[in-house]
Amino acid sequence: MCGRYAASRRPEDLAGIFEIEQWEPEETLAPDYNVAPTKEVYAVLDRPLKDADDPKPVRQLRKLKWGLVPSWSKTPEGGARMINARAETVHEKPSYKRAFSSRRCIIPADGYYEWVTAAAERELEVEGKKKRPRKQPYFVLPADGSVFAMAGLYEFWRDKTLPDDHPQAWWVTCSVITTEAETGPLAVAPADGPRALADIHPRMPLMLTPDRWDSWLDPSRTDVEDLRSLLAPPPPGLMRAYPVSTAVSNVRNNGPELLKELEGPEEGTLF
Repeated sequence: MCGRYAASRRPEDLAGIFEIEQWEPEETLAPDYNVAPTKEVYAVLDRPLKDADDPKPVRQLRKLKWGLVPSWSKTPEGGARMINARAETVHEKPSYKRAFSSRRCIIPADGYYEWVTAAAERELEVEGKKKRPRKQPYFVLPADGSVFAMAGLYEFWRDKTLPDDHPQAWWVTCSVITTEAETGPLAVAPADGPRALADIHPRMPLMLTPDRWDSWLDPSRTDVEDLRSLLAPPPPGLMRAYPVSTAVSNVRNNGPELLKELEGPEEGTLF
């Protein structure tokens, strides 16, 4: 899954990486080292400019809210629960299938956080012999330090309780697509800890390699089977993971210190 991630790159840097053609400076977001659901996040998308005569899609960097609200939803309250869409079923789920066919985006990140509990601890918890264990967070990122380009979907929702000219009349929300976690060895693994992403969690955000960016963002591609071919996992061995402070578990904590690599799991936590 993807329930928390870090995004510290400046919009100017993202513009160069993704060849952005349109970006509004007033939509600048501060670096965020603990991005949580319902926060505003950057998303890259191809879409005609609003009120433009030219219908040609333009590569844009937009500010969206994380937690997709379907256009047909009566209220936006379910958005916080719809932060992830499964790659295996995204094409058929009512909440996602329309966005999958025509409103796809890339959500750029430094990497994502995932919490792991030792197998022995999980067994004790299941048996009711131990209180819920303290989980060790890991930060997962491309081993070469490149941007972690998460496959995403976006959607528009109209708040009918507000007039058309109200600045919050329209919500633009997004969701991260997830896939099965890699079972092969990490490119760089911690000395004392997981050897593969699947050892941390059975799911992971679907990372798009640069050769898929244009195809994924192209709104003219609407054939479901064609699009599903883009949901293949990236080549193995691109990722690294390392333990970070449990401070990241509190959404109020935010700063570059959350990304500091620990020598091993914190005391009181186990892999």
